[in-house]
Formats: sequence, structure tokens, C-alpha cells
Amino acid sequence: MFSVFAEDPEHFVHLRGRYWYCSPIHVRNFMDVHIILAMFGWSPDQDRNSVGYGPKRPSVPSRVRPQGSSSSSYKDFLRKFVDSEILTAKLEDWLSGTSNESEFTKPIFDVPFELGELQNFDYALEGVAFQQLIRMPSAVYASTSDVVEATAHLAIEDFLHASVKGLWETFWSYDEPVPFSVACIHSTSSKFYPAEKAIARGKLEGICATAILLKNNKDYRGKWDQIIELTLLRPDVGMSVQNDQRPSSSILGEALFFAVRVLLARSLSKSTTVSHNANCVFLLLVDSQYGGVVKVEGDVSKIDFDGSDVYESAGKWIEKHAKVSVSPIDRIWNKLGNANWGDIGTLQVLLATFHCMVQFCGMPKHQLEDLATGHSSRLQNRRTERQLVDVHVNGAGLFQFQQRSRSPEIVEVHEESLKLNSEESLKLTKGSAVWMEDSERQKGFEMVEIISDEDVQIYIVTPMEEPGEKLMLYVGSITSNLESAWEDMDLWYQVQRQTKVLTVMKQRGLASQYLPQIIASGRMIHSGQCNKSVSGGICSHPWCGTPILVTSPVGETVCNLRRNGLFGPEEALRCCHDCLSALAIASSAGIRHGDVRPENVILVNDGGRHPFFCLIGWGHAVLEDRDRPPLNLLFSSTYALQEGKLCASSDAESLIYLLYYSCGGEFPEMDSVESALYWREQSLSKRVIQQKLGDISAILKAFADYVDTLCRTPYPLNHDIWLRRLQRTINEDHGKEINTSN
Repeated sequence: MFSVFAEDPEHFVHLRGRYWYCSPIHVRNFMDVHIILAMFGWSPDQDRNSVGYGPKRPSVPSRVRPQGSSSSSYKDFLRKFVDSEILTAKLEDWLSGTSNESEFTKPIFDVPFELGELQNFDYALEGVAFQQLIRMPSAVYASTSDVVEATAHLAIEDFLHASVKGLWETFWSYDEPVPFSVACIHSTSSKFYPAEKAIARGKLEGICATAILLKNNKDYRGKWDQIIELTLLRPDVGMSVQNDQRPSSSILGEALFFAVRVLLARSLSKSTTVSHNANCVFLLLVDSQYGGVVKVEGDVSKIDFDGSDVYESAGKWIEKHAKVSVSPIDRIWNKLGNANWGDIGTLQVLLATFHCMVQFCGMPKHQLEDLATGHSSRLQNRRTERQLVDVHVNGAGLFQFQQRSRSPEIVEVHEESLKLNSEESLKLTKGSAVWMEDSERQKGFEMVEIISDEDVQIYIVTPMEEPGEKLMLYVGSITSNLESAWEDMDLWYQVQRQTKVLTVMKQRGLASQYLPQIIASGRMIHSGQCNKSVSGGICSHPWCGTPILVTSPVGETVCNLRRNGLFGPEEALRCCHDCLSALAIASSAGIRHGDVRPENVILVNDGGRHPFFCLIGWGHAVLEDRDRPPLNLLFSSTYALQEGKLCASSDAESLIYLLYYSCGGEFPEMDSVESALYWREQSLSKRVIQQKLGDISAILKAFADYVDTLCRTPYPLNHDIWLRRLQRTINEDHGKEINTSN
């Protein structure tokens, strides 16, 4: 007996008494699974024979490929849909905002990528060498020479080839061949040629676009359904930029024409991989210097195929059913014809190409988020290479070069020769005052204590208005001292990201003594005159605009309690109960912490009868599926280390490791994810962790067993029952004495 369930790209197959998880890799390794899936109409060679090769996602398409008369309607529509200028004329009123329809306004297009996505992508590509060998002519259309125009088409092809090759080797595989090719499309025949062949045949004038194609082992000529991304080389992309940095209506209309053709061709494809992507396409608009991205999404089955005017039908579909995203037009090539690979214009083009490759090849082996998180370590390595040292001058940290005998050009700089403006040194010492400006008014805080959490500092302050109250103050990166690409991400997560998370929690009504509460957030105000040009901007003063976050309550970290031998059985039970309470409240709103560790749990003792623990450090919290937690070899859950994301029990699993460590448990030397996973498997299977927690209380041992059964599964944690059991145990028994000398 067998069964197949779950109508999505990832199947579970019950075979020979076991359930098999069929990822794209497993499907190609289990012959029995091949046989079963073939019975449901899928062949392991279907996609490879019909379109191309390379990693695929064997999936059930979200839409059904048109059959019979419906397919004929699609084909007939495509045969008539051949003139981009007619479609552009149909869309002219809509694009320009002069339509006669009531309540009509000019469409405001979203951008395909947010600035944060581009920055994350930039971090992931650090050290990746893209190389365009054929330079882009700087004055393609100022010259009437065919040679110059031909060189431009060759340069576009080489740019796309370098992009695809670099992305494939970075994210998918350095050893496997690139499953894509690049070719030009001829306007009259719609045939695909390499640019060199088109030029040699005298077809230069007929080239209308350049495409990245999925390779096909059986058909080397190329077809429209093999297009994964289309590039339009037009003379006035940069010149047509309007005030909103959007391309002109004529260029945008032509891009929408090609988008409709590609989506229709994909919907007719026999390949499930291609037809599954018949609702989204990316196009690039470029000239010899500038470029941008257009993204079109929509279900083409909603086009009126029975209408007498195909252009009218396509125009109505674009206006009413399609979602069009347009990026700002930005510079790609410099005056020498070299691509500015690290600039925002090129990055948004590369990110569009990356998304196209993911559409047809599935998720890469090396996740973008994983590569981006290595930025901090690469930054630290660079500082080590440059032999930068921390020199404290009047309490302020500055970097200067050490003298190296083998480099006579670098001269030793004596400390007394450094002339510093005291106003430019960020001195936050005990007793000093910090002023901040939030959305309401200015607020002042006096420094009471400075504590260090690994590489960042947290300040204990008291507000000027209420001198007796203590609060925690986080200070972000000093804006004028760091370029955006060098910003300390730890500080960004600690201040800006945590501000966002705590604000979301406050808006959703999540309040508890076990959760931190946001008191104030804003930007630092410096002494003297501020000469910023616009509201919300910054001036040349290094303090100006530095982000600040103030939270409550204040306490001592579990890390310090363990170090000082103050974390006993009673603290362990209370810590488990209080942290689990915080996780339960957050998970009720779909929020997961993602970074449960001793530095992020504090014991609050404000003079009351019963001290309590508070779970802080919510900067890495997971609010939506695309968020990724940090990887911590000691405290991250098994699922987080394996998949780079959280499951329902991940935070509880991290809490178990925290309790084990805080109660004297020892971690071995772990220098890789593999070693961390091996330790978890061995420790849990041999019940080393459970036995250690059992020395404290039977309820903690039982809780560890329960969490172990949920590891790497989608099943939710039953918080309520364990909170009741822990509370009952706390009331009845404070646990056994344990030895925390280790």
C-alpha cells in the first residue's frame, strides 16, 4: 500500500511502511518514488527532456496548463499579439494618468526590491568576482556607427553571462555547468541568435531584446518558454528618467508587451517547471550607462482571449489584473564601460537575475541569508589584516595603523600627535548625560552603569524626569563614522531591529513582566548647533542621528549569575517558567525570539518579594517567514542549524540548552555546524542533558524529554500545560542543590 498527500512542491510519500520526504534531491535518488510519482503523471525526465537541465523543483503547478480549445485560444492570441507600439498606445492614458475614467489617477508602481534586501544581497556577494570582458561603449547612440551598436549588444550578452555565471557559482555550484545561455531575439522571425552570429548575418537592426535562456539538450535553437529573463537595450532609458526616476511610458509599454508574451509562452509550455512560473517575469531596461528592473505578476488566464482586439484585452489585463513593479533607473556602467558591480543599479539587476534563477532551479545550496551573515566575520578579518588596533584616547576608541617594519610607507603615529576635538568623541561615561529626540519631544538620561555584552555595550540609565527609575539604553552605530556597507550589524539588530520588534509587540497588545517594554526610541542630540540641511537628516557631527533605544526592566544576565555561582535550582525553575511564559505570549502573535541565550535573559530584582526573569534581546526575532535567526553553535536549535530558520519548538530547545549550561553543564569544543549538530544528537540520545536537568528537578527533565520529541517537527509546543506544571513545582518544591562550580 502507498499514499501521496500534500498538494504542494514538497511531498510526503508513504512507502513500505515509512513516510519519505521528497525534496528535489530525494526525488532523483529513490527509484520507488519515481515509480509512484510516475503513476500520478510525473516523469523524472520530463522537465529535462522538454526544456533544459539543472536542479529542478518537481512540483504540482499552481495553475493548470491550458488544454484543447483553451490552448488554441492562447496560441491564436500570441499569433496576433506582435506589435508593441499598439499596446503602448493602448496604455498611454493609463501610464500618463490622463484617462477619462472617474477617480482615475496615475499608477504608482511599487519597487521590486527594498533597500534592505539590496544591502543584504550586497553583503552576500562580498568577495564575489564578476568580470565583464567586453566593455560597454559609452556613446552608443551618439554615433551612427554599426560597429559601436554591435559592440553594445556584445557587451550586454557578456554582462548577462558574467552575472549568471557569478551567481550560479556563488549560490548553487562551482563545479556543475551553468544551465543557462544568453542569446538575442530577432524581431521579424522571433528566432534566437548569439549576438556574434546575428551581426555576422547582417541582422543587427532586427535585434529587439537579449534573453537569458534555460538550456535545452534537444533543441539548441531556443524558444520563448525557455526565457527566464529578458533585457531591452534602448537608447533613451537614462535620458527618459522622470522626477520619480521611472522610465518613460514608451519604454515601459514595450516592456509590458514583452512581459505578456513571455508569460503566455510559459503558460503553454509542456514543462511543469516552466508553467509553474507563468505568473511572474522580470525584465531589464538598459542603455549604455543606466538600467532598471521591471517585474510583472499576474494570472494570464484572466485575459479576455475571446475579444476582437488582442491589444485591448492585454491592456485591460495589465491595468486590472497585473501587478507591475518598477525600480528606479540607476547607473550600471561607468565611462570606461565597466560595470559597477557593487553599486545599487547593478545590484538590483543582479538580484532580479538571482530571483529568475531561483524560479527555474529552485532554492540554492548556499542560502543568501547565510552568506550575508558572514559579513561581520569578514569585517573582523579585514581589521586583522590591516592590523587595526583599538587605541583609547580620553575614553574614546579610535583606530590607527601599527607600524610594520616591512612596509616603510606606513609611519608610526604617536598617540600624542593625534589632535582630537572632544566634541567628536563619543564619551558615554558614568554620570554623563544623553539627550534624545523622539516623535514627541526631547528626553534626557543620566548614565548610571555601563555593562558589556560580548562585542556591544548596554547602558543603565535613569531619566532626568524620574531620577529614581532605572532603564536600559542601547546605542546604535555612530552614523558619520561608518559607511553603509561597513555598518556593525550587531548594533543594527540590537537597536533599529529590536525597536521595530518591540513596537510591533506593543501594537499587538503583548505586555508582560517577562517581556521588555519599549520606553523611548529616537535619535541622539549633540551639544552645540546642528547644521543638518533637512528634517530627519544628519549633520557632520559624529553624534548626530545616532539611533537610541530605551527599554525596561533592568537586571543581571544569567551569564553573570552563572559566573558568580548565583544560578541555583530555584533560579533554574523560575527561569524556565518565566522564559517559557515570554515565548508563549510572543508565539500567540506569531513572533519567535530566535536568539535565546544566557546574555539575553536577565534576573530582575527591584526590591520586591519575588524576583523574576525577563527575556530580552528581541532584535533577531522572526516576524515573518523570510526572517532568519542568527546561528549560535551553543544555543541555536537543531532545526535552525540545519535549515537556517525556526520551527515551532526552536526557542524551547534553545531554552533547554541555556538551562543545561547555566546549571553547570559543559559544552565541548565546537568549531562548525556539523560538530554542533553531532553534539546535540549524542547528548539528547544518550540523555546527558536530561540527566543534568534531572539533578535539579524532575519537571525540568520531563520538559527536556518533551521538547526533544518535538525537535525538527512542525508540531506546536503546549505552553499552558507546562507553565502550570512548572508553577506548581515552584510553589511546592524549590529543587535540589546542584554543583555549579564547573
